[in-house]
Amino acid sequence: MIAEPIATRSSVQKENSVDVTSSGSASHTLGGVSNENRQKSLRGKRKAREVSENAKRRCSEQIRRGPGRPPLDRPKNGPVEAVTLFEVISMGRSVMQAVVDDWIEAYHTDRDTALLDLISFFIQCSGCKGLVTAEMFQNKQDTDVMSKMVEEVDEGSGLQYKKFLAFPWILTVTWPLHMDSGQYPLALPGSYWRRFCNDFCEFVSVLVARSQYTIIYDSHLMDTLISLLTELSDSGVRAFRHTCTLAAVKVLTALVGVALNLSVSVDNSQRLYEVEKGQSPSKRVASRLEKVEAKIAELQDKSCEIENMMDAIFKGVFLKRYRDVIPEIRAICIEELGIWMRLYSSAFLNDSYLKYLGWMLYDKEADVRLKCLLSLQVLYGDTLLNSKLDLFTSRFKDRIISMTLDRDNEVAVQAMRLLVVISESCDDVLNSDDCEHMYQFVYSSHRPLATTAGEFLYKKLLSAPSLPEPTEGSSEQDRTRELADARLRALLQFYRDSGLHLHVTYLVDSLWDSAGDLLKDWPSLTSLLLQNCPSLEQGLSYIQEGLVIDILLASVRQAVEGPPQAGRGKKVISTKEKKVQTDDCAGLTEHFLAVLPDLLSKYSEDPEKVACLLRIPQYFQMDASEGAYSQEHLQTLLTMMGAALERHTDTGVLEAGARTLQALCCEDTAWHGLARPARDQLVERWVDALGLLLGETLQEDGTFSANEEQSQNLLWALKRVTMFHNAHDLSHWKLHDPVSRLLNAEVQHVGLPPQVTVQALQCLCYIVLWQLNAYGEGSPSKERTLTQRSQLRGFCEKAHHCLSHSHPAVREQAFLSVCDLLTAHSYQLQASDHTAGTPLLFYTPDPKLQKALLAFIMEGVFTEVEMDTQSRASGSESSIVRLEDVHRRRNLLAAYCKLIVHGVLEMSMAAEVFKQYMKYYNEFGDIIKETLSRTRQMDRIESARTLVLCLQQLFLRLKEDQESGISCTTVAQTFSGIKELARRFSLSFGWDQIKSRESLAMIHRDGIEFVFQGFVQQAEQHTPPYLSYLTILSEFSSKLLRPDKKTVYSYLQRYAGEHTVNSRDEAWVPLVYYQTSLLVTAEGEDSVSSVSSDTLKQPSLPNPSRSPSLKQGSSDAGEVRAVPSQSLKTPELKAPPLLTSTAIKGRNPVKPKPSHKEEETEPRAPALPSEGCPTAANEEVDVDTVDVDL
Repeated sequence: MIAEPIATRSSVQKENSVDVTSSGSASHTLGGVSNENRQKSLRGKRKAREVSENAKRRCSEQIRRGPGRPPLDRPKNGPVEAVTLFEVISMGRSVMQAVVDDWIEAYHTDRDTALLDLISFFIQCSGCKGLVTAEMFQNKQDTDVMSKMVEEVDEGSGLQYKKFLAFPWILTVTWPLHMDSGQYPLALPGSYWRRFCNDFCEFVSVLVARSQYTIIYDSHLMDTLISLLTELSDSGVRAFRHTCTLAAVKVLTALVGVALNLSVSVDNSQRLYEVEKGQSPSKRVASRLEKVEAKIAELQDKSCEIENMMDAIFKGVFLKRYRDVIPEIRAICIEELGIWMRLYSSAFLNDSYLKYLGWMLYDKEADVRLKCLLSLQVLYGDTLLNSKLDLFTSRFKDRIISMTLDRDNEVAVQAMRLLVVISESCDDVLNSDDCEHMYQFVYSSHRPLATTAGEFLYKKLLSAPSLPEPTEGSSEQDRTRELADARLRALLQFYRDSGLHLHVTYLVDSLWDSAGDLLKDWPSLTSLLLQNCPSLEQGLSYIQEGLVIDILLASVRQAVEGPPQAGRGKKVISTKEKKVQTDDCAGLTEHFLAVLPDLLSKYSEDPEKVACLLRIPQYFQMDASEGAYSQEHLQTLLTMMGAALERHTDTGVLEAGARTLQALCCEDTAWHGLARPARDQLVERWVDALGLLLGETLQEDGTFSANEEQSQNLLWALKRVTMFHNAHDLSHWKLHDPVSRLLNAEVQHVGLPPQVTVQALQCLCYIVLWQLNAYGEGSPSKERTLTQRSQLRGFCEKAHHCLSHSHPAVREQAFLSVCDLLTAHSYQLQASDHTAGTPLLFYTPDPKLQKALLAFIMEGVFTEVEMDTQSRASGSESSIVRLEDVHRRRNLLAAYCKLIVHGVLEMSMAAEVFKQYMKYYNEFGDIIKETLSRTRQMDRIESARTLVLCLQQLFLRLKEDQESGISCTTVAQTFSGIKELARRFSLSFGWDQIKSRESLAMIHRDGIEFVFQGFVQQAEQHTPPYLSYLTILSEFSSKLLRPDKKTVYSYLQRYAGEHTVNSRDEAWVPLVYYQTSLLVTAEGEDSVSSVSSDTLKQPSLPNPSRSPSLKQGSSDAGEVRAVPSQSLKTPELKAPPLLTSTAIKGRNPVKPKPSHKEEETEPRAPALPSEGCPTAANEEVDVDTVDVDL
């Protein structure tokens, strides 16, 4: 316990402790207490006082260690010293009850000292490092003292104080100004302080609970405690307000428990009184009745007193703090209000208190709204309490439903959970419109919300469907099957009515947790498909059969792979869930091996249904069945699959069959011995048919001649081989030469049908890719390397020719095939061991092919022709078509950007793509931004040159359009659009200015020379023609470090200083604007304090796939390089290399004429002032400023 202090002023300030004095005339002091108070200590408590001072000293040591750190570890063995109440919190709950009992005993001994210890406890728990003084409040009518209950700030002394009444004292708390920074125990992070908060709440509860039979009714303890917490909870300091609000509501919660105990005691006493009163007069004892009556009256008085205490806390604390500016305080109030309603419903569960929960549903903080929903879930879940919520439900039902669309996912989930509870407890609350609104959330991308909506859907529609009247003689098994059929039909009806037929996998995933038994009832699903019912009422319609097959496939996939679906995040599967997946996989394998052939036979004419059914074996447990029974069923299944693949030429059927056979033919499966021969027989028949058709249609002179039937058969055969070649290595059949001859017919003579050309391009691409994949295995010979290189070059030449085809599908397939093949070739080069044959495989695309690829991107991706055509359409179909077109163009652009990222194309080829960043930001902004980031990771200098090339080309095009009188209609062609593009490029450099300083210096250097090179000031032309480019260049000035700004400014002055500049002339405004951007120094921009040894630029590795000419250009160029020294240095600004742009390539760099103080060979700027120079003694000096060469 905290005794009366005896320390002097210096010692009190040194220990930084909390002191409390009690006297009748103590004055408010900032440094300590008066001499009179120091002489009033009691000798009998000197030992306790010494122990208290030691404890306070340990507490002050904890505070000096800094916020967020737990106290020093105490020895586990040996006796524990007496500590303050504040340190009890850090000792855990094991000793808390004993310490509270000791405090109650001390309260009986010396009430004032114990109360002052308790007051000090709450002050210390608030993180206060100041002082507390107390003076007795002698006169309750002293209005002058009451007027001094203030909270003020003394700016002169840097202190603030609060003076308030905690009867019978007037307390004055003084603390430093920095206390309001948010660093107090309840706001500190870490597990220790979370335990501290829990133990703090536990202490308050234990204190009230242990004193409920003794001192709680003495009209002194609770009055002082409530007045203290009420005043401090109304403080302007967040620490006091937060801590004491939490303590106050926890006190009220504890008082609720006391009131409940009193209510039970009153009921027991009342029953005892009725029993005694009901006895006969001969057995009735009057004294006993009087005693029971007196006890009842006493308990009722205590209950009334407890209710008065609760009312005082509610009105003094809750009504002010439930709308506090701090969301944590609001959340505390709402959470405890829900507890009060649940525990003491007779007093709190009414509309007068429920309105606060309803109002806070509109709170702007998600945590507060979440606490309201969690409290309401408990109230609605109790059947004894939900009857009192009718008025609240009618008033706030719409708000709760709208919260399912909350921007915070957890709030939306709990709102949905609350509606599930409401629908279970109140049948008629949610109408059909409300339910339809909630049903749609099963397709939500947030899986917890979707599964909760799935639970709601299952309970409302699927758990108890309407069943027909049972017939005579029907067994329990028949009723179970009828129930399953009714549930499936109800699910089909909902799935069909929702109109989202492409989202069946999301529906199954949403229902998996609640309706998993229904979805995994594969015998019922398959029997429903296989039954032959003459009447349409008993059987399934054509659409319903397709929906059942979709659900069947989705449930099989969900059982084997588990959640989540695409876009629904990741979920860690536990060991128990893996065991369930293994069991489900074994069960479905055994079931579908026997049933799937019958399903394929029944729906053999429907390609969509066959494609879905063919995907099911991909999820079989391949090594689950090895007996003769499974071998027989597998052979039957393979036979039916082969028949389906022979019958259909649909892309979905062929792809599903190829993927399924790929899974069955794996060497690590037990079924590859049967699956591989079946696959080889199929491929052999298709290759033979393809060879016969090619022999009939290809003439000796290489031309293609075929009738319509032959062309159709050739297309089908080629399509089957192509689809299987995507999943299987068919190099054994040597298809390269016949397919290549077929494409040669189109390249040399034209006349090949477009669809056949598309399939031939795709097939030949797969052939070369498989051979390229096999090339990296082992040590290839020189002949094989030459053959591989020849095939690669030959395919690129054929695809280059097809890029100019009249049919758009042929052009698109040629583009994608070239991009995929060149990307795989680049990856193979990087992953290879560079053996003797590898260098011969090196292949660089022809410049004409590179230009053709770029032209295809500009015409097929960055165009608005198709968008204008679609804009004339209307309805949902047009939006779907538009989205599909955007998705197609995104794939094309991504394929082209991969070529740049992998080094297949020169980085300067990305300039045309970067130009479209602003215009097509919504469609392709993420792809272009990622490409910019990847190119910067490859080579920062070359990436910066590409940005310079992009901006300068746009500027020159704008200049030409203005000179020719053409109006600028597009965003990229306006000057403001170019300036905004430069700003976006500048933002892409990020916050790390150290890594980008060389690139930024190069951008400024090239920009300055672009403006001033070759310009000679004359009377007719007194300003450079490209001077306005400096306004665009100024967007990169903010990314420069302060020393770099000075260097760039000096470099600018070397060019601008040779000309007569009139700052008042509007023509020179861009120069003034650019100079101002370089002279402006942001506060705290000096990089010395943020530079570390690991932030210096490391030399980048050369790109192995770059052409020799580009390597030579980059090595000869005067790049900006970091000087390897311990201190940070400014990049050198040397002459730039020639730009690769055709518009700028012919311009020779012109250097400014050197002055008489500079050398003729290389101009050199005067050295900037450095540390230690006499000339810079009175100027601001940067320690990272060095001499630079300009």
